[in-house]
Amino acid sequence: MAGTRRVSSIFRTCSTCKKPIAYATRYYVCSVSTCQRTATNFAFCTVDCWDAHVPTFRHKDAWAEEMKSPSSQAEAAALPIQGAANRNIATKKEPVMNEEAAKPSEATSEDVLIVASKLKSYIRAKSGMNTSASVIDALSGKVRKLADAAIAKAQSEGRKTVMDRDFE
Repeated sequence: MAGTRRVSSIFRTCSTCKKPIAYATRYYVCSVSTCQRTATNFAFCTVDCWDAHVPTFRHKDAWAEEMKSPSSQAEAAALPIQGAANRNIATKKEPVMNEEAAKPSEATSEDVLIVASKLKSYIRAKSGMNTSASVIDALSGKVRKLADAAIAKAQSEGRKTVMDRDFE
């Protein structure tokens, strides 16, 4: 039809994985000012995608800032490029421990126990190969089984500390 314009449901694309970031959804930006310039203007769909960008740009002190994309294309045109940050998500500094943080948290069976970016970097450096996202979950499962066996061994020896020798 003449005179009609197609309206996109995509606000932006992730700067790391290139997945679409839709309108009225959460996305993340880097706290470093050079990453927020008009020329770079990075946006990330997840904190993991932000984390993958950090070693490339050698940030010493950075965090992911959670943002909310505009609800429509018209609203996006009226806003400045970055908008206002809602909250900081990730930081490289060690958190200050308070009483609540000092308590051990309950680990769930779905927790990721592997640093994805480190594993992917190692595999790429060693073989030049890429790493599937499902590898992280599979490897976390294997680490859980090894840790459970080590815990049982330490307990059977009457210790409250898991040691390297428990992983034999």
